[in-house]
Amino acid sequence: MAKSNKQESAIPLNQSVEKALAVLRAFAGDRRGLNLGEIADAAGITKSSAQRITHTLQHLGYVRRDTHAKRWVLTPHVLTIGYAYLSGHALIEGATSHLLELNVATGESVSLSEPDGTQMVYIARFPSHRRFHIHMPIGRALPMFCTAAGRAYLSRLPTDEVSDILDRSVLRALTPHTVTDRRGVLALIRKARENGYASANQECYRGDLTVGAAVMGPHGRPVAAINISGPTSRWTLEDLVHRWSPLLMETARAASSGMADRIALARA
Repeated sequence: MAKSNKQESAIPLNQSVEKALAVLRAFAGDRRGLNLGEIADAAGITKSSAQRITHTLQHLGYVRRDTHAKRWVLTPHVLTIGYAYLSGHALIEGATSHLLELNVATGESVSLSEPDGTQMVYIARFPSHRRFHIHMPIGRALPMFCTAAGRAYLSRLPTDEVSDILDRSVLRALTPHTVTDRRGVLALIRKARENGYASANQECYRGDLTVGAAVMGPHGRPVAAINISGPTSRWTLEDLVHRWSPLLMETARAASSGMADRIALARA
């Protein structure tokens, strides 16, 4: 296995593929439409490269020219890439019914996220039936260190892996409430390890309170996290945790068991 990894690392990267993905990632957040110069700057490539890559992506159906705004925009076809990952996903299929039940029971938003480097990426979400001003689309990535889902995931990892992830994380404040002190973050992770759940008080978004629990894989390692989000207009963090953390942990255990069962069936 080690020899195979060394052989793979010796294979040079295809820079055209790397640049094309950088162009697609350039369209993020409020950058809905970009001209060639903006694409080049965001992707870290030359304007001529941006022109060639954009032309190719247009031919493949991933971008189009907005003639009214005179800018390039993504097309819905880019979602087929994400769909290829989400469709047939064992964890999503095994957890969906449990997530829906938690959503109905709490009346608040329930999400499932997976680790990606130093972030948690949202792969399923059941929004609150009541008014909630925060929109969390599938595919949104948030830092592990300041999210309930991320801390719940980190709390089930060995300490050396936690240290490595924090070493690679940018501990910057997203709101005035974000805990950015490393010792403070580690203390919250230790607390999550003791309690079986983690919490976050408006650390990514103002007015957003969250509590999260890890979903465990068949080999005793965390593979994802489930979290409940509630607004400060309806909850205090203490009330949210007291009311729903037991049901959240029960849901995480059920999702963990369901995923293990599906993997076992797939291997049979």
